[in-house]
Amino acid sequence: MLQIFKKTNINFMKYKYIAFGLSGVIIVAGIINIAFGKGLKPGIDFSGGTLIRIMLKSPVDVGEVRQALSEQDLGGSVIQEVGKEKREYIIRTTQAAKGDRRAGEEEIEAHEIMGTKVIEALKSAEDTVALGQGKIDLNNAGRKEIAFVLEPAFPDTAEELASQIISLRVERGVIESFSVLKEPGLADEVISRLEEKTFLGSLTVLSKETVGPQVGKDLRRKATQATIWALLGMLVYIALRFKLSYGVSSILTLTHDVLVTLSIFSFANREINLPVIAAVLTIVGYSLNDTIVIFDRVRDNLKLMRKHSFEEILNVSVNQTLSRSIITSGTVFLTVIALYFFGGEVINDFAFTMLIGVISGSYSTIYQSCPIVYFWQKIFKTKKGLRR
Repeated sequence: MLQIFKKTNINFMKYKYIAFGLSGVIIVAGIINIAFGKGLKPGIDFSGGTLIRIMLKSPVDVGEVRQALSEQDLGGSVIQEVGKEKREYIIRTTQAAKGDRRAGEEEIEAHEIMGTKVIEALKSAEDTVALGQGKIDLNNAGRKEIAFVLEPAFPDTAEELASQIISLRVERGVIESFSVLKEPGLADEVISRLEEKTFLGSLTVLSKETVGPQVGKDLRRKATQATIWALLGMLVYIALRFKLSYGVSSILTLTHDVLVTLSIFSFANREINLPVIAAVLTIVGYSLNDTIVIFDRVRDNLKLMRKHSFEEILNVSVNQTLSRSIITSGTVFLTVIALYFFGGEVINDFAFTMLIGVISGSYSTIYQSCPIVYFWQKIFKTKKGLRR
């Protein structure tokens, strides 16, 4: 087995009180911030609302975007600029529950009303004039609409031409001028037809998501249940494989990792969404794996080091697995840091959560799980032996 350190003799247990204090400060500060400060910021998956991602044909300052939305009573929308070109934005609008309507009806209403209002608010005056003249917006038209425009002049190739235009729009994000239509090899006659019957809108809707309040509530409940059941299942597994004290220690350690992650999220003011919950459950499994490796070594050392104190056995066990822990955590950390910086906006929250989890999980495996078992054994005067 590859080892970074041949033999170490670090007294990890010496710093158990400092570790408990540090963790306590982070968790208590996080709980206070969640309860009385910024709180946790639920994403669209849990709070409900409409999330629209747009790309503008020309750069527009975020202040102008906010002003345009405010004029349509959408000033409370959350606007996130993507990149530094002032052209791509993610806009989130929340929706209020409408009486006792079913979730499906609310989703349709949000999609049709809230999403449409955002798009209409950001369209330019030229777009409105062109639409009034009966032209279609080439930056937002669907394949069938484009084919319908081309079909009278190009009946045999209209569908194929429409597909080429859609592919170009997806690749570029937005079509800035008709001249770029020459890139996929469109003939001048085709471009002339498009210039006559269509116009290039000031923005393209890259994506649109809608979640109703009732659906968000159900997702919150299911996410909470998934986390709780995962922790309980691990408690049973550890208790059966080792002893109850080791199961309790593992669950408290995993709970520590979850609370630290949520605390840091509350300070970073990031949204809690489904990818974040997936990352939290991944952290739980990752941290548990490290903990089991150490506990397994503790079990072996209890038979070999009968004359040593339990604290010494814990220290030796952690030192013996130190190289393995550093190699495992290091490779995961490098992968996650690459995802965080180069993975893009879509998985950035997931990568950020995993980044916290890798650090917290590696720290808690040494400075939380082992000290908790030590104090359990000391308080309840349990035997040092372990059983399978």
